[in-house]
Amino acid sequence: VSFQEMTNVTALLEFKLLGFSSNPHSQILLFTVFLVVYILTILGNVIIILVVTLEPQLHSPMYKFLKNLSYLEICYTTTIVPKMLANILAKRKSISFSGCMAQLYCFISLGATECYLLAVMAYDRFLAVCEPLHYGGAMTFESCTRLAVGSWVTGVFTGFLPCLMVSRLNFCNYNLIDHFFCDISPLLKLSCSDTTVTEAVIFIISFLVLSSCFLLTLFSYLLIILSILKIPSASGKRTTFSTCSSHLMVVTVYYGTMISMYVRLTYNLSSKINKAVSVLYTVVTPLLNPVIYSLRNKAFKKALEKIVLRH
Repeated sequence: VSFQEMTNVTALLEFKLLGFSSNPHSQILLFTVFLVVYILTILGNVIIILVVTLEPQLHSPMYKFLKNLSYLEICYTTTIVPKMLANILAKRKSISFSGCMAQLYCFISLGATECYLLAVMAYDRFLAVCEPLHYGGAMTFESCTRLAVGSWVTGVFTGFLPCLMVSRLNFCNYNLIDHFFCDISPLLKLSCSDTTVTEAVIFIISFLVLSSCFLLTLFSYLLIILSILKIPSASGKRTTFSTCSSHLMVVTVYYGTMISMYVRLTYNLSSKINKAVSVLYTVVTPLLNPVIYSLRNKAFKKALEKIVLRH
């Protein structure tokens, strides 16, 4: 078969997603759980966006970045969960080749954007704690907007090359994806092409994005912790650390799952482990973010109470 003919076959290919279980009772249970989590995720992040928008006291750089993160989480989980829910109950659990590549691109781009946003939020907390006298001049409305827009734009470009390389692979007659969405690892396993170069490029991009953002975040928090330790009073230490603790928890959960999946060569992981870890960062983490920020942030809770009392 010529390359052109193989390309035509690939372009018309429809993938079948095996998902989680073929047991009807398990499918109903999974559908119910994931639907509830998805609704709570959308609701929680929409509440954060509304509270930050409506409450003037929260019109600071930290909360503007938080609003961006909430928009991102809504997009991120919507890329995966609605199609997953439809396929859990569907007899024909399928996704078109173009739909699969679109899902893969959005997943990679939004994941990279979250890395950049979390790093920017860590830098914002570093300036607020370690350079309080220069914070107002360094984190102006314009610089805050540039950092947020820069995170989104860089994320959009980050997804192009990995998605392009995966889309150019040949899949021959094999179209069963042992996963619940079009992730990199099962697609590479499925391909009948030599994936060595593609794996290497994706590994390098993943390593560069994750390591650079993680190290910047880690370095920011090391400096923050050193500054907090210099504060003489225990109450001052607690107050200062409370402004960073929510973001630190989100960072820990996000990077813990992402690094375990994409920095190591995990293409030989069993499909069950792959799916379990994938559920953490595609379904659970987007729900945890609004929960962590709303429960641990006193300023946010006060703003929410004020809005509820006003209306």
